Amino acid sequence: MFDFAPDQSNADLPKAELYRQLAEAAAALTEGESDGVANMANIAALMWESLPDLNWAGFYRVVEGELVLGPFVGRPACIRIPVGKGVCGAAAATAETQLVEDVHAFPGHIACDAITKSELVVPVVCGGEICAVIDLDSPNLARFDADDAKGIELLASQISPSIQI
Repeated sequence: MFDFAPDQSNADLPKAELYRQLAEAAAALTEGESDGVANMANIAALMWESLPDLNWAGFYRVVEGELVLGPFVGRPACIRIPVGKGVCGAAAATAETQLVEDVHAFPGHIACDAITKSELVVPVVCGGEICAVIDLDSPNLARFDADDAKGIELLASQISPSIQI
């Protein structure tokens, strides 16, 4: 049995180290497991346990040209999002990280959860194409910064072989 719960004594870790440890734990959790959905579920739970001030952590998968809800932890969410719509759809359409300090100021924001105030969405590339996005939501304005984006981008690049379905 593994215990990947974050060490509370490390609450003041620099973000680079926090995300390095997160990526390392995700690699350990997914090692040897070929089921992408199971791996996404464990990674979503790991992000939820490791990152403070979230109300949602998980995945949207690209299925037949749209984003479909994948494994997540948090409040109920939109099930389908057109590519190009909202923060998640923008990340999938542009293949670029979306770091949004105030989702209500984002053009075309889809309000899946009225509590969410800021969002970080990072595309995951599998075999040269966007296969999913990692979505992190927070009830706090400006919860995420460039260091968070860089850390989740690292995670996305390292887990992409483990989440292909």
